[in-house]
Amino acid sequence: MKKLVVVIAMFLGLSALAQQKPVELKLNLLDGNVITGTSSMGDIELMTAYGKLTIPVANVATIKVGIGKDKAVYDKAMSYLKILNTSTSDDTRKGAYADILKLGVKAIAAVNDFSSDPKNIDENSTYTGEYTVDNVLSELHSANNIDDNADIDDIVTIDGQYTMGGTFSFGKMDIKTEYGNLSIPKEKIKSVDVSVINPAGDGDKTFKLMASKNISGNQNGGWLKTGITLKQGQKFTITATGEVTLASLSNQKYKPDGSYTATNGTNYPAAAGGDYEGATTYPAYGNVVYHIGDGSTETNKAGAKFTGTAKSSGMLYIAIYETVYNAANTGSYTVKILNK
Repeated sequence: MKKLVVVIAMFLGLSALAQQKPVELKLNLLDGNVITGTSSMGDIELMTAYGKLTIPVANVATIKVGIGKDKAVYDKAMSYLKILNTSTSDDTRKGAYADILKLGVKAIAAVNDFSSDPKNIDENSTYTGEYTVDNVLSELHSANNIDDNADIDDIVTIDGQYTMGGTFSFGKMDIKTEYGNLSIPKEKIKSVDVSVINPAGDGDKTFKLMASKNISGNQNGGWLKTGITLKQGQKFTITATGEVTLASLSNQKYKPDGSYTATNGTNYPAAAGGDYEGATTYPAYGNVVYHIGDGSTETNKAGAKFTGTAKSSGMLYIAIYETVYNAANTGSYTVKILNK
């Protein structure tokens, strides 16, 4: 029996190891520092309000670490908040205020809920001192380097366009950097950018570029992060189909090659040039475009079909070319990427 238990344990250990994938990580810390490097990660298990969701790590783009909620801290904070909100004694309020601050970042969930409950709003209150619910919330954010709009839940972005909130339980992130191996506690992390390292020949993926979001001129997440890491000199192919209507361009209908139909029904062909390596890289409206690397400011033309060579190493990003973003755009392109 002992041998059987050992064999099962070894099998489970090897199975878990096999599910790990090599990834590139970018850790954005609460103190403003950024750490980049490599690691190994398995599928992300996110406990949501609707049950456990298992997300393949290859489909994860970003993990935004939430403040979190602890029941014991929550209950204590609520009791102090009631005193803080109702006492007429400045000293009593001061004590409750200090007790809430001592609870730390986990008290924010309780303060948020307390503040948003209409029954806790006393329009007849005459208190004008500094020990208020609003002030303690502001100080909790400031003392812990937490943004005012920070989420309680961990937020996972899937396939670069869908988000799901819940709890992703991990104590720390182990990352290999050029300066050595580091272990960063979860409570120090603001967000994590995840990119699975795809070896050559393992990058055949399909994406959907939404005209309502994935516009190159959209400064708030317009470029779609593919999760495909290219090495300098590596060949890759981008093909695209579909049609989008760009409200920013008089609701004309565009195809990935840049051809379009005007609102009066007139069809205009794609500009001469070609979608191949060595052809003009200057994009036309509606073209699929790409760049390589997180910090790249390039906008390279891919069009409907493109085969090229990565001129640098890094993550591959794609978008629909238009310099002006309009959320009223409709339609989408289906984009297939193959790295060789």
